[in-house]
Amino acid sequence: MLSPRLAAAFFLILALTPAAAQKPNEPQFRNVELCNSAAAPETRIEACSAFIEAGRGGPSSLATAYDNRGIAYAEKADYDRAAADFESAVAIDPRSARSLNNRGAVRLRRGDYDAAIDDLDRAVGLRPDYARALANRAEAWLKKGDPGRAERDYGAAVRLNADLEEAWSGLCWIRASTGDPQAAVAACDRAVAGGAHTAATYDSRALAHLRAGRMEAAIADYDAALRIDPKLTLALYGRGLAKIKRGETAFGYADIAAAKAARPDVVEEFARYGVR
Repeated sequence: MLSPRLAAAFFLILALTPAAAQKPNEPQFRNVELCNSAAAPETRIEACSAFIEAGRGGPSSLATAYDNRGIAYAEKADYDRAAADFESAVAIDPRSARSLNNRGAVRLRRGDYDAAIDDLDRAVGLRPDYARALANRAEAWLKKGDPGRAERDYGAAVRLNADLEEAWSGLCWIRASTGDPQAAVAACDRAVAGGAHTAATYDSRALAHLRAGRMEAAIADYDAALRIDPKLTLALYGRGLAKIKRGETAFGYADIAAAKAARPDVVEEFARYGVR
C-alpha cells in the first residue's frame, strides 16, 4: 500500500499587504500581487524575492513573503530552499501557526519526521482547529509506523474540515490496511468524491474491497490505480490476487509474476495485511 501523498495544498498561501505597496503605479504593488497569486512557481519566486529584497514591508508581510516563496520552491521539489524560507518565516514570527505548519510539511517531505512532528505539535498548540496541520502530523505518524496516532489526527482533521480529501485518503489507507474494510471504503469514497483521484486512494480502496470479498470492485479500483501509476507494484499484485479469486487464473498469475519480478518482497507486504 501507499501512504497518501502530501499535497501542495497542505502548505498555506496567505496574502501580504504592506502599506508601502498600496500605490497601484509602483512596481512593488505588482510584486505583491504575483507573490500572493497561484501563478507558476517561477513567477512567484521572482516576485516574492523582489519584495523581500526591497525591504519595504513590515515583519508580518515579510514572513508571508518568505512563506509564499517557500511554497513555490516546495512545488518545484526544491525542499532545501523551501526549508530555508520557512526557517526565515519562523525566525520572524515564532508563533505563526502557518509558518510552523509549512516548515513541518517540508520537513516531512525531507524525511525528518521527528522535527516535522515537533513543528506540527507547535502549530496545533497555537491553533487547535488547524485541520491541515493535524493531517500533516498524521502523515508523519504514519511514516514513523504509528497508525493509531495517525488515525486519531486524521479523524480530528476531518471533524474540523469534512472536505479535506487528503485526510479521508489517509483514513482510507489506515482502515484498509488494519482490517476495517467497510469503514475504509466509506473513507475512500469521501476522498474520491472530494477530488483525491490518486493511485494511493484507489489502491487503498481496492485493498478494502479485496479483504471484503468484492472482487469486481477491487479489480476496478486496482485498474484505476494502475492507470494513474502503471509501476505501482502493490496494485499489480493485489489485482492478480483478485483475478485469481474471480477465476481468471492465467491473468491473475501473470499480474503476480510481474509484481514479484519488480518487487520480490511484495508477498510479505500483503501478508502483513492478512491477504494472501
